[in-house]
Amino acid sequence: MRALRVVARVAGRQILAAVVIISASQLQAHAQLAPPGFDTVPRPPGTVGAAPPGASLVAPGGPTGATLAPSTSPLQLQAPPPPTTQPVALPSAAAPAPAAAPATPMVPAGQVALMVSARFGRDPPAITGGLYWRIFPEKPDQNGVMRVVREERASAPVFVLPPGTYTVHVTFGLASAMKRVQLRSETVREVFEIPAGGVRFEGRVGDSKIPPGQISFDVYRGSQFETGEKRPVAQGVATADVVLLPEGTYHVVSNYGDTNATVRSDIRVQAGKLTDVVVNHRAAVITLKLVNERGGEALANTAWSVLTPGGDVVKESVGAFPKVVLAEGEYSVVARNEGKVFNGKFKVEPGVDREIEVMAR
Repeated sequence: MRALRVVARVAGRQILAAVVIISASQLQAHAQLAPPGFDTVPRPPGTVGAAPPGASLVAPGGPTGATLAPSTSPLQLQAPPPPTTQPVALPSAAAPAPAAAPATPMVPAGQVALMVSARFGRDPPAITGGLYWRIFPEKPDQNGVMRVVREERASAPVFVLPPGTYTVHVTFGLASAMKRVQLRSETVREVFEIPAGGVRFEGRVGDSKIPPGQISFDVYRGSQFETGEKRPVAQGVATADVVLLPEGTYHVVSNYGDTNATVRSDIRVQAGKLTDVVVNHRAAVITLKLVNERGGEALANTAWSVLTPGGDVVKESVGAFPKVVLAEGEYSVVARNEGKVFNGKFKVEPGVDREIEVMAR
């Protein structure tokens, strides 16, 4: 195991991301045989597949079924069946079992066996879970659609097919690989190289972990400093979710609450590694109260507006005890109740959750 400490400066603030790299076998322990969250059925960003307790899998966008990535041929593909969520256990990270080579099956006359497997690159070990295989014919049908001939979610499936030329497509999270394979008379063995890794996020304020329901993460390709319009490859990722991505540089946007407590940081995904990223926020949870006297009962049906010193609205809400997560800094607040307007000011210090009382007078 090896640990890194990554420090970046964004908008004048220092952002610390503690990154822990673990082995490919430990990554595979989190990548159970994927539910069809890893197939080409479009799913809402941030949806979660099956995984061990405390670490679910996220299908971040990925191929949509419109084209056969990464092929340059503009082929239409038949969409796979609707997703299921049945998990299948893999060997534990502490004692990974070697993948057994599948035995050559009994092949009927006029058929050929195709044995496939995948690994994280030219040298890393085999991928033992989270794979989705599809076999396509050489030519589209009369409607121009490449329809699936066979599909499997095993780590090293064996396909028995008539002789001919096929396209084999395999996905691992957002990463994928493709080969055209010709079957004649003898068994064919193919190994696919998928340079992909996993990333998992956690948010903290100081030494305190932010509860999972209060924070989410969006992942984008490339560095945050690159120009141009970008769309997230994974959106609304929850704490402890494992996102499987092609090897490369990404930047993560960490959203604590739904106001201005946002941190951006670059990360590096390595093939065959699970990267744990800890994002440190400088923010606090503030509860607002409109009272007639100090320590008094909060007045119901109060409309609230939280503003920056420059007058920009940060958050609006209605209620007696609205809670808002705010980044470190100074704020003003406006409370409206029964046609009257009341004002107040307060300061947010990192990790200091507190109540702010606005006097109704």
